[in-house]
Amino acid sequence: MKTAAAAREAIVLTPEHVPIRLFPAGLGARFFALMVDALIVFGMTAMISAIFGVLSGLRMVITFILSWGYHVYFESQHEGRSPGKRVLGLRVVDGRGLPLTLGQCFVRTVVRVLDSAPALYGLGALSALIDAHGRRLGDLAADTMVVAEGRSEEPDATALLAPEYNSLRTPRVLRLLRRRVGLEEREFLSALVRRSPHLEDGARFELMEDAGRWFGERLELRDLSLSGEQVVRGLAAALFAGEAKRPRRGAAARAGGH
Repeated sequence: MKTAAAAREAIVLTPEHVPIRLFPAGLGARFFALMVDALIVFGMTAMISAIFGVLSGLRMVITFILSWGYHVYFESQHEGRSPGKRVLGLRVVDGRGLPLTLGQCFVRTVVRVLDSAPALYGLGALSALIDAHGRRLGDLAADTMVVAEGRSEEPDATALLAPEYNSLRTPRVLRLLRRRVGLEEREFLSALVRRSPHLEDGARFELMEDAGRWFGERLELRDLSLSGEQVVRGLAAALFAGEAKRPRRGAAARAGGH
C-alpha cells in the first residue's frame, strides 16, 4: 500500500533522461514560506515609506511593484527559491525537472491573484489539495511544482543500462537504419550527441525531442515509449558502436607488421 507521501511524489526525467523522484511540498510549509516572504515585502515597503516619506498613493505603487517583482526576481534569479522558500527548504522547479524560465515565474506570479481568492489563498489551497502533486493554479498554468529540497533521490545510474535504453538494437530497426538513414542524417546524429553536453538544458531538451520525433517517424518507432534523447542516443549507439570497435585499416596493417 502506498503512503500519502508516496502517492504524491512525482517521477520526472532529468535533461539526461534519467528518472528521479521529487517530493511536492506540503501546504503547511508553503504557507509559512509565503508568510515569511510577505513579512519581508511588508518590511521593505515600510522602510522605504519611513525613509522617503512617500505619499499613500506612491506607497501603493511601491507595494505593488515589490509584491509582484519580488517573487519573479527570486524565483528566476535564485534557482526557484525566495527567501521564504529557502528558510523552509523549498524550491520551485519546472514540471520536467528543468530550471524555471522567466516566463514561468511571471505566469505563476500573475495567477496568484486567483490563488489568493477569496482570502488567504483559498483557491490555491483547494487546488493543491485536489492536484496529485500539490500544485496551486499558478503552478498548473506555468507547469511548475514546489518541492521539498533534500528529499529528491539521486538519479540511479543503473537506470541508464535498463533494457529500454537499448531497445533500438533490434534487427528491424537496424535494417531500417541502413535503408532510410543516409550519410547526412548519420553525421547529424553524431554531431548532436557530441555537442549535447555543451547545450543549455532547455535548448538541449527541445532539440532532442524534435530530432527524436523526426527519426521516430522515419524509422517507425511509434510503438516504443522512448524520450527524444533516448531515441537519438540509441540510434547513434546502434550506428557507431560497431564502427568504434572496428580497427582502422592502417592501424590493423601496422599492428600486423610488428
